[in-house]
Amino acid sequence: MSEQINNRQYRQQVLKNIISQLHQGKTVEEVKQQFEEAFGGVSATEISEAEQALIAEGLPVSEVQRLCDVHAAVFKGSIEEIHAAEDKSQIPGHPANIMKRENLIIEEIIDTKISPLLKKPPQEINTGELLSALEQLRQVDIHYLKKENLIFPYMERYGITGPPKVMWGVDDEIRAAIKEAISHLSERREITADYIEKVAAAVNSVKEMIYKEENILLPMLMETLTQDEWKRISDESAQFGFLIDDVPKWAPEKQQQAKPVQAEPQESHAGFITLPTGVLKVEEIARILDTLPFDITFVDKNDIVKYFSQGKDRIFHRTKAVIGRNVANCHPPASVNIVRKIVEDFKSGAKEHEDFWIKMGERYVFIRYFAVRSETGEYLGVLEVTQDIKPIQEITGEKRLVSD
Repeated sequence: MSEQINNRQYRQQVLKNIISQLHQGKTVEEVKQQFEEAFGGVSATEISEAEQALIAEGLPVSEVQRLCDVHAAVFKGSIEEIHAAEDKSQIPGHPANIMKRENLIIEEIIDTKISPLLKKPPQEINTGELLSALEQLRQVDIHYLKKENLIFPYMERYGITGPPKVMWGVDDEIRAAIKEAISHLSERREITADYIEKVAAAVNSVKEMIYKEENILLPMLMETLTQDEWKRISDESAQFGFLIDDVPKWAPEKQQQAKPVQAEPQESHAGFITLPTGVLKVEEIARILDTLPFDITFVDKNDIVKYFSQGKDRIFHRTKAVIGRNVANCHPPASVNIVRKIVEDFKSGAKEHEDFWIKMGERYVFIRYFAVRSETGEYLGVLEVTQDIKPIQEITGEKRLVSD
């Protein structure tokens, strides 16, 4: 056993060295030769551990993210555990099956609608056709949202933190590149060779992400998640939508016991909660909070997500998998430092609230963060309040009577 452990540690160290050499500027061919000499094959789990070790040792997530495509090329064709994802990915309705079916849709959009256009001279490209195809590709956001909000939280519970951070960063880069490409055409700007090159790079990143999902992420998940956890992911997927039609309901015959969500139990007595200004049933409290005309999320003093409301028109997606998750892991890498600064200011007492406002399609979203404190001023956590204020801004005059 000790020999196996030592060998595994050695293999992980070699992987770390290879990624570090890529970071230092060595070519793919140089490190690929070392890789082939040292390994007959490598598991998805070891790739994950190598990335996490680099991050833990101080290499910024952004740097690992920059290397992502490069070391994916090195590992490609050398992963022995691809077959681990095949069985469950054949089960209709299983999240792994849906992931692969959606990837086929994404690839079809690229291969049949976008790539043929990019091969033409710029002046011969039909702008309308390319814009339509890119709008279809933008729906990849639905696919990524499910991965980031449903799958990543479970990975983190098992200590797998490196790959989610790296993947989320690349997802955001892809989103931004597609958005920029669409904006270019919507503004009726000229299609140039440089524009074609940027769009080609974006679709290549999408295809690389498909490879990483199916050959690195899925095998890792198959090794780790229980059937009950997969079922939870399946049950909560519908709120994000799907890229495929007629998604079958997955109903596994036997449920495995999943790890419990690490959240403190709510204090109650015979179904009632005693508050300073009254006594309410647990159900009443839940329904009251869900009826508020805005979304709320509470993060405790240890930076752990403890609660979110479930109004019918949530602005930002939330799933039950987020409960017990560190708030820093709930945001894209690009905005993590902003979140940390807000929390630090609240904890130190430098600030009591912070506001942001952004346009999201037809919505004008007002995002407010409040420090929650005890009667003695002790910091208890952060309350996030999110509301579409466009209808409020449009209010004019007065209304003193009930509408018919």
